[in-house]
This record gives sequence, structure tokens and C-alpha cells, in this order.
Amino acid sequence: MTPMPSLPLDLPPPDPRQRLRARGAAANPVGRFEPYARLVEPDGWDQTEEEKLVRTELCVERPKSIITRNSSPDVPFDRSVNPYRGCEHGCIYCYARPTHGYLGLSAGLDFETKIIARPEAPALLARDLSKRGYVCAPIAIGTATDPYQPVEAEQGIMRGLLQVLSDFNHPLCLTTRGAGVLRDLDLLGDMAKRNLVHLGVSLTTLDDELARKMEPRAPSPQTRLRMIRAATRAGIPVRVMAAPIIPGLTDHALEAVLTEARRAGARAAEMIPLRLPHEVAPLFADWLARHYPLRAEKVLGAIAAFRGGKLNDPRFETRMEGEGTEAELLARRFEVSCRRLSLAPDLPPLDCARFAVPPRPGEQLELF
Repeated sequence: MTPMPSLPLDLPPPDPRQRLRARGAAANPVGRFEPYARLVEPDGWDQTEEEKLVRTELCVERPKSIITRNSSPDVPFDRSVNPYRGCEHGCIYCYARPTHGYLGLSAGLDFETKIIARPEAPALLARDLSKRGYVCAPIAIGTATDPYQPVEAEQGIMRGLLQVLSDFNHPLCLTTRGAGVLRDLDLLGDMAKRNLVHLGVSLTTLDDELARKMEPRAPSPQTRLRMIRAATRAGIPVRVMAAPIIPGLTDHALEAVLTEARRAGARAAEMIPLRLPHEVAPLFADWLARHYPLRAEKVLGAIAAFRGGKLNDPRFETRMEGEGTEAELLARRFEVSCRRLSLAPDLPPLDCARFAVPPRPGEQLELF
């Protein structure tokens, strides 16, 4: 049996002045780049119940560019766009939580309550795609934070991005667990007719109670299956993202998740074992202790068995798959299920040959 990994559990206690509702994290540990820690001590002054409730704060960011490049050898894209920083879905296991540290914010409650929107993203994307010498390749959206988190209903940034990509005939790989994607099935369906879009829907469990605790503001598992069905009816190729698989907590339901996704219309599947980089490890351990105290040690030990005795392995060769006997067995189960259900390992390539910069208003069109 893999020994329990050593883990820094010195999280600050929850702020007694705050009341949490549907939040994944309970603490707000200082970011790894900050020189000082914050500790709130109660002063005895009472506040009204309304003031105690932790609400989402939305800030606006105006970046100079919107396309992020990467050269990671274990991801299938080299460019991505993120319309938001932070994610109100509050998934406790989210590997993107540490990115809030670059803003001087916490990977805990800050990540899911202090959301940064980029309303100028569509205009920036159109400008970047129009640059001379731009070489077309699929853009990934939803690789860090979810583009269809709750604030998108009011901001509509993702709708604008889709319109730009459609106008440029630019291929898109979209990943989400947000039901807001149903709003944009008209645009996505039209892009699918031109072989310009793949949709990945994240489905971690079929257990409603577990999902509410683990992904407190994300749609229910049944809603996500409905998203797959609706997208399939609209002609959009769908890949189910059985990720992350949490050993000792959700891995037993892998076959059921894949089966239900296939029945809903998914054509391909992907599976990634849980990884807990930087501040995510103590946050996840704290969540386990609060919600599943009798299983916490078993789950952490099972995660470590996938990662060479640690809770995270950042190496490119193993971070997406894990290593060891347990990882091999899980991968084998996934392969057998996909073969039985006729789920492909990936969707067909998207069409990059259609890409073209559309004419600007008032610009003379070419005759030939």
C-alpha cells in the first residue's frame, strides 16, 4: 500500500464573519508568491446576515492580446483563449486555481468569488487573427477556466468570441461543463457544418450529491448529459471528458459515466486522473476532511499511488496519465469501455483550410 504523502495542512481557519453558500473552498490561503499571510481574528462586532454572505465579485481586465501560446508536449493544442480568469463553478479539484496567485489572490475562495472578465476579448481576437502572417490552427477555449460559468449569462463574451471565429472560418476546440453553451448551439451548429468545432463536455460523476459538494455551482450530471444530447442533435461532434478521475472517490463509476455519455450521443472520450498542483493539494485535502472524513486518508493514498507517492507529478510524460499499477489498470478499464461503447480516442481533425480574414465594412471585395 502506498504510504500517505506528507501534506502541508496549515490552511488558515475560515473567516468567522463569512457565510458560504455553494462554494468549493472554505479557506482563503495566501498565494505562493505572497510574502505575508493573512489571518482574520473575530472582533466581536456583529454583522447582518446579508453582509456575511460571500458573493461573487466581477472585475474587468483589458489585456493587450488574447491568444495564449503553449509548447506543452502533452496537450493537443498550441494556442488558447480565456475570456475569464477565475471560475465561479468552484470545483475543488481545479488545476487552474493556482493561476490566481499571479494576481496576488488566493487559490481558495478568491478563485471562485473574484472573477476577472475580458469584455474586449472578441475585438482582440479579431485583431490577432487579422495579422499578416497568422497561421491557422485550432484554438482551444475552456482549457483553464470555464467560458460558460454563471457570469457569462450577463457578460456574453463567449458569444462574441464564437461570432469572430465563425466569421473567420477558424476552427475551435471548446471544453465546458456550463449549461450556457445551450444558448450558443445555433452558432456552434453552423460552425459544425463547416467542420470548425469540437465540443468537450466534462462529466466527472453521475452522483448528484457528490457533484454538489465537489462542483458546487456547476450544472448537475443530468444537465450535462442533456447538453451532450442537445449538441449532438445540433450536429456538433461531442467528446465526453471523464476528468478528473479521482481514485478512491469517483473511479468506480468510470464505466457508468462513459455509458451514459455514449447514450446521450458522445462520439469520443478522454480520461485524466486527478492531479493536485501547488495550492490545490491542501485545498482538496481540507475539502475531503470536511465532506468525507472517513475516506480522506484512503483517497489521498490512492491519489499518491498514481503519482509515485506524491499528490502531484508535474512531468510532461506522466502528469496526464499517472504511473504505476493502479494507473495502468485504470487506463485498461478506460480502453475496454471505449472499445465496447465505440467511443473514439479523439474526434476527426478540424478544417483549417477554410480560414480567411473577412472583408472589413466598406472594403472593396476581390473580383477573383
